[in-house]
Amino acid sequence: MNSGQVRSGLIIVDKPQGWTSHDVVGRLRRLAGTRKVGHAGTLDPMATGVLVVGINKATRLLTYIVGTTKTYEATIRLGQATVTDDAEGEVTAETIAAAVTDEEIRAAVANLTGDIQQVPSSVSAIKVNGERSYAKVRAGGEVNLPARPVTVSRFEVHDIRRENGGRLRDVDVTVDCSSGTYIRALARDLGAALGVGGHLTALRRTCVGPFSLEQASTLEELAEDLRVLDLDDAAADLFPVRSLSASEAEDLSHGRRIGATGNGQPGPVAAIDPDGRVVGLLEDKGEQAKALLVFTPGNEKA
Repeated sequence: MNSGQVRSGLIIVDKPQGWTSHDVVGRLRRLAGTRKVGHAGTLDPMATGVLVVGINKATRLLTYIVGTTKTYEATIRLGQATVTDDAEGEVTAETIAAAVTDEEIRAAVANLTGDIQQVPSSVSAIKVNGERSYAKVRAGGEVNLPARPVTVSRFEVHDIRRENGGRLRDVDVTVDCSSGTYIRALARDLGAALGVGGHLTALRRTCVGPFSLEQASTLEELAEDLRVLDLDDAAADLFPVRSLSASEAEDLSHGRRIGATGNGQPGPVAAIDPDGRVVGLLEDKGEQAKALLVFTPGNEKA
């Protein structure tokens, strides 16, 4: 299959455990026959679930998808802290968590819900003096990342179990959160708040913005049928839609300004021409609409 046969759009992947997000991109480059492939938000190798991948022109939408809200199903183990804040790292401290009650766990979860200040995991991809934080940690260095604001709109406990003869407690949760929230850091901070340490043992991303597991395909399924959500449909799913007149579409495609959308909403609007094709993304600036990006007509990869 060559790049001329694969239209621009999004592929919603159910990422398998053990694969990096970069591994998935490499696999889809081969399946789609194009180098122009990218993803919207890294999933750690341990994690599974929704990874949004852009093909050809749709890679230009990825910047806007990264900032959308996300939903995760996770299991947090209380009683052990690890160097990576997840099960892939060496245990750095162990404390018997048998005395921690369900009520204390739920209260600590409530304190980590809402608008909070979170220190990212030290093994995140955040750059420190030009070097990835995780690379510095794995080389034996120390990293002190500043706290930053994130929003955890839902932190719901589904089950609390005793493990390892009651020494440890496992907590199954669902988290709805803003972009930039680290679920590993929530696990770490929950354990720290309870005085017993904590880390993440399982993580599955179930939603990225409007895209969920229901739309996702495994890599095996994609090898049989490369399901691509067309660029026009993807833009309409992601953003409010503004229907353009033929003259407005012509002006926008040639870089000329058009009147404001006037919907009173911040953020991008998908500009759709009379034939149902996305021309670009707009944002109101006073009485005019500013083009955030414009898709070049014709050339599939442009």
